[in-house]
Amino acid sequence: MTPRLRLQPEAIGVGMTSQRVRDRLIERLRGHGIADERVLNAIRTVPRHLFVDEALATRAYEDSALPIGHGQTISQPWVVAKMTETLLAGLQPRQAGEAPPKVLEIGTGSGYQAAILAALGLEVHTVERIGELLRVARKRFRALGLRVRSKHDDGRIGWPENGPFDAIIVTAAAPALVDALTDQLAAGGVLVAPVGGGGGQMLVRLRKAADGSIERTELAPVVFVPLLSGLID
Repeated sequence: MTPRLRLQPEAIGVGMTSQRVRDRLIERLRGHGIADERVLNAIRTVPRHLFVDEALATRAYEDSALPIGHGQTISQPWVVAKMTETLLAGLQPRQAGEAPPKVLEIGTGSGYQAAILAALGLEVHTVERIGELLRVARKRFRALGLRVRSKHDDGRIGWPENGPFDAIIVTAAAPALVDALTDQLAAGGVLVAPVGGGGGQMLVRLRKAADGSIERTELAPVVFVPLLSGLID
């Protein structure tokens, strides 16, 4: 069952954060190839303006990345939609009564991508290396009534004790895919991540076969902050 968000008055929005403005964003995303109505509805519903600084709230429904502090950004809505749509398309169908797919996110950041995934009814596990970002994201999850499992740790390690995962989504770019993450991907699972460095990045989808082999598909050029190791409180 898809969770019902707890929307306080500030989440509903007015003016440049109103539902009318959000609906215009949805039409732009449709025009740029996002077709999964589940994804579009999640983006329409989750209040992106609550995941940025109040001074940037009027820009929350532009199709652009915005700064969130600590040298990090909240991703462009089209990128969030594309990664989410790709992830959903790669998940195995569930029968009634079965547990929802288990997803690992590397790089919680503002918490927006994790909130979109949780609003879609997925079991979300997210790892963030910057403690202050994670503390703020957790407050946002609680305010919206979303159940998201989170951990302050080095994302390059993943979350092995909670694996394997049906899907992994990485919201920062590394020059090459991290073996620790592909190892935590279940057979038949899908991983969506930006790969590359200063010379350019590509959003890629990996599917892990039953024999452990990996099929790679390139999706689109993107720009993400780098995937770094180590912890910051």
